[in-house]
Amino acid sequence: MPPQQSAEPSAAPAETPFLDLLATGAPAEDFERAVLRARADGASPERLAALERAKLLALRVRTELEGRRRREAELSALYETAHDLAGLRDLDAVLRAIVQRARSLLGTETAYMTLNDPVEGDTYMRVTDGSVSARFQQLRLGMGEGLGGLVAQTARPYVTDSYFDDPRFQHTRTIDTGVRDEGLVAILGVPLKLGSGVIGVLFAADRRVRVFDHAEIALLSAHAAHAAVAIDTANLLAETRKAMTELEAANEIIRDRSGVIERASDIHDRLAELVLRGGGVQDVAAAVAEVLDGTVEFTDAERVPADALDRSRAADGHAVRDGDDWVAAVRSGSEVLGALVLRGHPHLDPVDQRTLERAAMVTSLLLLARRTAGEAEQRVRGELLDDLLDAPDRDPRLLRERAARVAADLDAPHVVLAARIEDPAGDGAAPAATGPDGAGATGRQRLWSAASHLAATRQGLAAARDAGVVLLLPLGRDDEPGEAARKAARQLGAAVHAPVTVGASAPVPAPAATPAAVATAYAQARRCREALRVLGRCGQGAAAEDFGFLGLLLADGRDVDGFVRRTLGEVVDYDERRGTDLLRTLNAYFESGMSPARTKDTLHVHVNTVAQRLDRIGRLLGPGWQSPSRALELQLALRLHQLSAALGE
Repeated sequence: MPPQQSAEPSAAPAETPFLDLLATGAPAEDFERAVLRARADGASPERLAALERAKLLALRVRTELEGRRRREAELSALYETAHDLAGLRDLDAVLRAIVQRARSLLGTETAYMTLNDPVEGDTYMRVTDGSVSARFQQLRLGMGEGLGGLVAQTARPYVTDSYFDDPRFQHTRTIDTGVRDEGLVAILGVPLKLGSGVIGVLFAADRRVRVFDHAEIALLSAHAAHAAVAIDTANLLAETRKAMTELEAANEIIRDRSGVIERASDIHDRLAELVLRGGGVQDVAAAVAEVLDGTVEFTDAERVPADALDRSRAADGHAVRDGDDWVAAVRSGSEVLGALVLRGHPHLDPVDQRTLERAAMVTSLLLLARRTAGEAEQRVRGELLDDLLDAPDRDPRLLRERAARVAADLDAPHVVLAARIEDPAGDGAAPAATGPDGAGATGRQRLWSAASHLAATRQGLAAARDAGVVLLLPLGRDDEPGEAARKAARQLGAAVHAPVTVGASAPVPAPAATPAAVATAYAQARRCREALRVLGRCGQGAAAEDFGFLGLLLADGRDVDGFVRRTLGEVVDYDERRGTDLLRTLNAYFESGMSPARTKDTLHVHVNTVAQRLDRIGRLLGPGWQSPSRALELQLALRLHQLSAALGE
């Protein structure tokens, strides 16, 4: 019987079981089991050695295949990342996507990005993902500080498996505190590069010790390269959108300018037509209002805010803004005739502003033309007032007829005003007449022109007299002579640009019926005017009733009751309503030398009662009632009141 031959020569090649394992993607431990089974089956040493060699070769092949599969997965992930980033347009969205994908690619606990600040010369935290520390999220790193500062400065990747134990980085208190708050240990940072420049740093980090291998560094670097391009693209898109927005705004301005120019041409033609056909001031205002799409009105100088009018006049009539309104002064040389006011139009185009100013110039021309035509009427008014002052025996019927020609009603109540221009130097003297071209004559001429204009607008009369002017103006039912004088002082002073002192008479009920009363009233008005000048109140206006007890000397009617009423009326009314003794207390107070202690003895009351009554009197009479001048008026009024009460009994 022939000897039995060994089965090993006919056995399968040693590589066969490992090829099957490679084909099925078996884990590494399955390759070791193939060797163990052969050893258990009694394989020869030669067979076991062959299997061991085949195992090692298969494991190397398996490692290579796994590396290629991983690189394929990484390349696929990078492709997807690039595709995703290419689809984003908003810079913030791009930055968030970059950081989130970096964390996902490397499987780290956190990822973040810093961007360089060329103005400050450092780098700052821009986006984080997985961060829990507010301090960390607000970090700024100087160039060369910390791992990120070093990456930003050198444009090279840096990695550490234990940040606080790594001496390569410049540790600072601020950075180390932020990193410690976040709990980071292992950090990988790669530069975000555009061309040769670095715009920031992309990080992946873990809160435990971790060694980032070369493949992971390369992967994050490749991701950072895509990210830098995406950031640059997003920035370019943002700049493009901004440029488009600015271009659209410029086009809108051009379209708006075209409309403004058309409106300016339209208003120019309309204003020229108004002048040629003799239109009025209100026609100009209406035309401008229609073109500017607002409310425009011509306003007298005294009804325009003084500050806005002064600013417009100082700017040679240019329109100035006053709150939501625009004001353009209407001037004739240095004289302000009024203003064109555009209401409720706070934002005015410069061309439209010029339109308003041009309308103000046209208004000035129309007013001057009307003034020229009215000079003859002014002479008629002056002659009529001269006759009332100098010829009181004129026929009332003829006076009424002459007044009707200038639209004056001499059967209505009037007030006589005596006005005089003061020396601008402030010495209170009227300007001297230095000849036809002298300053005094010029000032009086301006005052006469302004008074004539005021009389014409108020349907009154004006005449030059006694180095000043006299006006006869209608007096409304609720008007007071003193207020009329103060208003005239303001208007005339503004017109002549110098202080004008105005005295007012008592009301003249019907000048046409009693012409002699006009001359008497003029004398009273002059006394009031001179009293103002003597008292150092030049440039003001007043009537006799405004001078307190001195008014009794200035007034022709000697209105004693009116003086007492103006001085003590509040106290008298209070006593009558409440049944108090304030008037008697006030009298006792003055008779006791203004001593509360002696007053309480006179009245037989407690001193606190006197103090309470005096406090009440002070609130009724107003502050300063115990000053020498007021005390004198009060004492005189008390005497007159007592006298009138005694005479009444």
